[in-house]
Amino acid sequence: MSAITTHVLDTSLGRPASGVLVVLEVSDGGGYREVGRGTTDDDGRQRGLLSQGERPAPGTYRLTFHTGAYFAALGSEGFYPSVSILFEVRDPAQHHHVPLLLSPFGYTTYRGS
Repeated sequence: MSAITTHVLDTSLGRPASGVLVVLEVSDGGGYREVGRGTTDDDGRQRGLLSQGERPAPGTYRLTFHTGAYFAALGSEGFYPSVSILFEVRDPAQHHHVPLLLSPFGYTTYRGS
């Protein structure tokens, strides 16, 4: 499992959001550089954003969820074409789990375990 993972739950449907493209980037001082990407599985999870055993360097990271494409595939319109979450890695030895609770017109996140 990656040291940085996520889980997307579609709260409007009460089920995991599968097929959501997730992009992981790290701040390089002048912008962001992509370090991983993948789509959520049938359980709404993305466990492979970093290679097995790879530890993230301390710094600011951004997870971008391509929510517009997800809702379009469901035949629904969402207000947010994407959702970006910035977070800091201070201790690379820790696991960083960043869930997203999603609906067409709102979202929330938290530090998971």
